[in-house]
Amino acid sequence: MRTAVVRVVVDPDGRLSDDELRSGMAALVDLAEAATLQVIDNDLAGLPPQRREVEILMVGDDAADLQVAAIALCARAFGTEPVAGVVTFVSHGTDEDALGVLAGFGLTGHIDRRPGADGWDIITVTLRRTDMLRIPESRVHTALEASTNCEIHIVLVD
Repeated sequence: MRTAVVRVVVDPDGRLSDDELRSGMAALVDLAEAATLQVIDNDLAGLPPQRREVEILMVGDDAADLQVAAIALCARAFGTEPVAGVVTFVSHGTDEDALGVLAGFGLTGHIDRRPGADGWDIITVTLRRTDMLRIPESRVHTALEASTNCEIHIVLVD
């Protein structure tokens, strides 16, 4: 499973007072801990209303499911109608991270990792040529490099 940073705008209308934001954040931390989740500390009261966004570390692969769960927690904690923010995934450089990047592009492929001569791993990713017709190979390559910090070789097969 991958670790996601799920962002939720908890006060999109800017109606909560500083005290309400602080007590909502405390409630969210309690709810998150009970669900074995982690809330990243953030002083919401010091932010402009449109940026009152919490970040929750959650484990899972489906960004939409994670957003639904995070929004529900925030609604309970703040008593507002939160709005989904951006979901990003923390990379640990694993093959699972590489597969998650492929899934983000709607691709499936085979990952083969081997040690390189310079001490850096080399990952060979085998993808179907027809799947790559809609996505520039360079985008996939760059995303894989960034998520794994490895040398990436992409092999296209029929």
